[in-house]
Amino acid sequence: MFDSVLIANRGEIACRIIRSVQQCGARAIAVYSEADANAMHVELADDSIAIGEAHPLKSYLDQERVLNAIAQSSAAAVHPGYGFLSENAAFARKVAESGAIWIGPSPDAIEKMGDKQAARQSMSDSGVPLVPGADCDNAEQAVAEAHNLGYPVMIKAAHGGGGIGMKIVRSDEEMSDAWDEAATRAERSFGDGTCFLEKYIESPHHVEIQVFADHNGDTVHMFERECSVQRRHQKVAEESPSPLLTQETRDRMAAAAIAGAKSIGYTNAGTMEFLVDKFQNFYFLEMNTRLQVEHPVTELVTGLDLVELMIRIAAGEPLTLTQDDIVQQGWAIEARVYAEDPFRNFLPSIGRLVRYLPPTESETVRVDTGVVEGGEVSMHYDPMVAKVITSGATRERAIAHMREALNEFCIRGV
Repeated sequence: MFDSVLIANRGEIACRIIRSVQQCGARAIAVYSEADANAMHVELADDSIAIGEAHPLKSYLDQERVLNAIAQSSAAAVHPGYGFLSENAAFARKVAESGAIWIGPSPDAIEKMGDKQAARQSMSDSGVPLVPGADCDNAEQAVAEAHNLGYPVMIKAAHGGGGIGMKIVRSDEEMSDAWDEAATRAERSFGDGTCFLEKYIESPHHVEIQVFADHNGDTVHMFERECSVQRRHQKVAEESPSPLLTQETRDRMAAAAIAGAKSIGYTNAGTMEFLVDKFQNFYFLEMNTRLQVEHPVTELVTGLDLVELMIRIAAGEPLTLTQDDIVQQGWAIEARVYAEDPFRNFLPSIGRLVRYLPPTESETVRVDTGVVEGGEVSMHYDPMVAKVITSGATRERAIAHMREALNEFCIRGV
C-alpha cells in the first residue's frame, strides 16, 4: 500500500477521497488555491500544499503547479477525483513520469475513451450496441447524414463531456447555426471543435454500469445507476437499481459493459453509460474513465468502498471479489444540493454560508460535503454544496428518507 496519496482536487470529492486514503493507512495530501486556504478538504488532510490563485486555470487545472506539489510532497500516488484533470491523458502520463502512481485507468484508455468517435468504434468492434451516428466535417455534411439517420438528431462534441457542445436539431433549417454553435463551444471548452451526429432518441433513460478491472484482466461490474433526472444534460439525482430495467436487460447491459472494458484492456474504475428506450433496447453513449459523482449510490447498495478499491488496484493488488461476491441489496438515491438561484435560470448563487446544518447521518442517510458553516461558495468553482444519499429496503423507503433528509437541511447566506 502507498505511504502517501496526493488528491489533485478540491471540495466534496477531495474530502471523500481523503477518508478512504486514511482508512488505507496512507497519508492524505491536499492541494489548495488561495480561495480554498481554509477549506474543509485542507483541514481533513494530513498535509496540504498551496498551488496558486483562485481561478482553476491558475491552480487546480495548472498541470505544472500540481506536478510541483507532487514533487514537493514526495507523494507515492495521485488520485484525481472527478472534473479538473481527472480525464486528462497527458497529465496522467506526466504523473507517471514523475515517479508517482496514477490512481485510475491508463493514459491510453483515457485517451481512447475521451475521443467519442474512437470510443464508438472500439465499442462497436467489441459488439456493444451503438446509437446510429455519423462523422461529419461541416453543417452541409451533417444535413446529408441527418437525412439518412432521420430527424431529430444530436450534434455532439467529439472530445468533450458534461453536455457541452450538445445540440438537438429537428430540421435542415436549424442545422447550420446549431453546428456552428456546437463546434465553437467545443473548441472553446476542449481545444477541439470536432463534432459528429447521433440519432436523437426521444425520452430515453440514462443508465450507467459501474465496472472495475485489475491488472490481471479480471473485470467485474457493480450493477447500474439510473441517471435520467437531469437539467441541461447535467445529472441532478441518481438511483440504484434502475426502476426501468428488467433483470434480463440488466444482465445484457452488464455483459456489454464488461466486454467493452476488456476490449481496450481497461484497468481500475470506469463507467459505461447507455441510453435505454421504452422497449429495453440499449445503446452505448460514452465511457467515463474516472470516479463518478454518483458513486455513493453504488456503495450503499453493494456495501463496497469504491475509492479504496481504486487505491488498492493502483497499488497492484488483484481484485479479491468475484462477480458472485457482489450483491445488489436494497435501494439508494442521491440528490445533489446546489447553491443556485431557480429564479435566475439556476445560475450559481455565490456567497458565505452563514448557516449550514446538514441532515443527521445514520444507517439510511449519508452526506458527502466539502463545506462548513462560515465557508464560501466561490464564483470560481462548481456550486455543488453537498450530496445527500439515502437508502432503504425499497425505493419507497429510500424516497421517504430522502424527503426527511432534505427537509432537515438548513442553508442560509447564498
